[in-house]
Amino acid sequence: MAARSEEVLLIVNHVRNKKTDGTLYMMGERLGWMQGSKSTFSISYVYADIKGQKISPDSKEKVQLQLVMHDGGANTFHFINPKGRAAAVADRDSVKDLLQQLIPKFRRKLSSELEEKNRMLQENPELFQLYKDLVVTGVLTADEFWASRKSQNSVKPDKSQNVGVSAAFLADIKPQTDGCNGLKYNLTADVIESIFRTYPMVKKKHAEHVPHDMTESEFWTRFFQSHYFHRDRTVMGAKDVFTECAKSDEKDMKEEISFKMIDPFLDLTKISDSSLHEDYRGVTEDTRISNNVTNGTMIRRFNHHSTMVLKACTKDSQNAQSSSQPDASVMSSDTQNGGAFQVNGVVNGDQGPSTSKDYWEPAAKKQKLQEKIHMDDLKDSNSKKNVNLRLHKMEGYLHGPTPVMMSRYTTSEDLVHASESVMQDIYQWSSDLSNVLSGSQAIVILSELSPGGALMKGTSHQELNQIVPSEVQEEVKANYSALLELLRHFWTCFPVSSKSLEEKVVKMKSTLDRFQMAKLIPLRDRLREYHYTLDLTGHMEELLGAANRKFDLWQSRKSGGRR
Repeated sequence: MAARSEEVLLIVNHVRNKKTDGTLYMMGERLGWMQGSKSTFSISYVYADIKGQKISPDSKEKVQLQLVMHDGGANTFHFINPKGRAAAVADRDSVKDLLQQLIPKFRRKLSSELEEKNRMLQENPELFQLYKDLVVTGVLTADEFWASRKSQNSVKPDKSQNVGVSAAFLADIKPQTDGCNGLKYNLTADVIESIFRTYPMVKKKHAEHVPHDMTESEFWTRFFQSHYFHRDRTVMGAKDVFTECAKSDEKDMKEEISFKMIDPFLDLTKISDSSLHEDYRGVTEDTRISNNVTNGTMIRRFNHHSTMVLKACTKDSQNAQSSSQPDASVMSSDTQNGGAFQVNGVVNGDQGPSTSKDYWEPAAKKQKLQEKIHMDDLKDSNSKKNVNLRLHKMEGYLHGPTPVMMSRYTTSEDLVHASESVMQDIYQWSSDLSNVLSGSQAIVILSELSPGGALMKGTSHQELNQIVPSEVQEEVKANYSALLELLRHFWTCFPVSSKSLEEKVVKMKSTLDRFQMAKLIPLRDRLREYHYTLDLTGHMEELLGAANRKFDLWQSRKSGGRR
């Protein structure tokens, strides 16, 4: 059965798989098929494992949909709606359309995760060696190996760049005739995403009507048949789903016209000629209006389309900046300026009548002007040479000045008297060596303490890295890191507070036993052949012994609690 936290997107009854009737469920991250007499999924596929889908032709009697997996496998579902073939085709098309949206999304997510894992293995040789020792040999699965490193993957911020929207993405959709006075549009996931990003109202209508009121194919059929797509029509249908979209576009056009240009270098109205002289008259603006309504409407829609494309490209970057940085443009009232608004420390002066959006113009305008007139190459180099502070004792600098302590100062006469007394003591000194060994005995003891002597039989003057070959050292290090990784997974299961942790601790115990039999014992036997004086695998055996004692204690407490 689906987990409670899973979102069920679509449920299709009367779906047969291998001559068994059941129900098809499409959740947020996977697809499942449940037999009619059971309460658990007999078939479950995550969307990332699905390579593609195939449907049966219309000439075939059976209405089927086949899922092709990345590993080469396939599974076929037969739709047998009792209402007839048309209802079965509608059920299959609803599943096909939803899969067409979900498979590319999870495919991109899977490829990005694989690239991130590949990057981590390339940058960290120790991690790559650990991956080969544990995953390649079958000691751990790949999911268990990467499960504990999800936090490391999420630490590095995502630096991927979003692909922009082509201005001619609608013109690139070239319809094809179907032979029955109809047109057929081939929509890809990228084209659908471009439409959603450019026209948010279409995305809103899609969420409202699909798949509740209509299927995916019906929605896009109405979109291409609507007045919203064919802009040369002048009469809107009363039942047109996209009538509100056209009204929203008209409202956006009016807002764009009323919006005042902030960048003075892009505002063409600021550079119009208005010279006045005593011998010349003023140049009046051209206020003529074109009588061709069709041309004016087309130009307005061209401008609106370009504006929406630019907004779609800049929306993601603005959201990223607003989420990562606090808003720097804070509007505050200043009582000294008579209630004038202040933006970034610049008072909005008398700029004539303006709307609420124009309050932001002076600061942005001055910023643009500063960027254009200030050049780094022409700036004066006002580099100040500062003297570096060198501290010999950081503690004295941080604690501040120390108080003056009472001290006794000595004179030169005291120093001369002290040196003379020391010289007299030296002349009068005589040695008293009654308990000292003789020279022959000292030589015998030194020979016994030297390398090879009677007291140094268990030691060697060579270091350990000189005794053990480099190949053996690398093998011991690899087994050591692999064992520590397995023990880390084992100890994270305690305290065992759920059924999943119980299954994991039993699985990790069997994994440790396999590691001991397949890796540690052969390594220990091979090292014994070299007759090393040190036990190189002793500490690893102690770690395994501690884990075994913990597992036995947990099992005894668990069995005692059941009694």
